[in-house]
This record gives sequence, structure tokens and C-alpha cells, in this order.
Amino acid sequence: QVQLVESGGGHVQAGGSLRLSCAASSLDFSKYTLAWFRQAPGKQYEFVAGINWRDNTANYADFVKGRFIISNDNNKNTVYLEMSSLKPEDTAVYFCAARFLGSFSMSSYDYRYWGQGTQVTVSS
Repeated sequence: QVQLVESGGGHVQAGGSLRLSCAASSLDFSKYTLAWFRQAPGKQYEFVAGINWRDNTANYADFVKGRFIISNDNNKNTVYLEMSSLKPEDTAVYFCAARFLGSFSMSSYDYRYWGQGTQVTVSS
């Protein structure tokens, strides 16, 4: 069974950096799109970044372009989200999600497997 476990969240000042990790088990990276979503209190899931299984290309939400970088380490079965220049509006619970095959999607409804989430808090 696919399991995703996030880590690396925390509390930082605006302008700071964090690196989130998502360790995946029972998952073939060559057949899954791995993505990061976030959810702020009272809001819906929001796509942040993802890696397309077809060609290993990265896709980003406009609001994180130039600040966040998604990457994967197939040897460690881990996907990362490097976050820099953090803003208070980046405060949310960040989730790792996986989608088996299919076209690339930024919709949370298309991802079957989810981690438990890790809290990121950015103070001004």
C-alpha cells in the first residue's frame, strides 16, 4: 500500500526558508505524479508544485514560481519542496500527494494518495 510521510515543517520568519520532505513507500516514481498541496484554515486544497511522471518536469503554481523548487530522489523514494523567501500567506498545512499515471493535474480531486501533512507557519 502506498504511504506518504511528510516532514520538515516549522515556524519561520518572513523571508526565511524551509525544506519539506515526503518519503514514499510502495510507489514507483516512474508511474506516479508527485505533488505538493497546501491548505490554509478554512480554505480548500491549493496546488503548489508537482513533478510529472511522463517526463519528470516540474510545474508550479504562479504564486510560488521563483521561490519554491520541487525535486525528487528516486534512490531515496523521496520528493522535496525547497521553500525560500517565505511570506506569511504561505502559512498552511502542506501535503504530499501522488497520482497514478494519467495526465498531469493540479486538482486535488485527481490525487488518490495523501500524506498526513506538515504545518508551515510564517510570521511577519
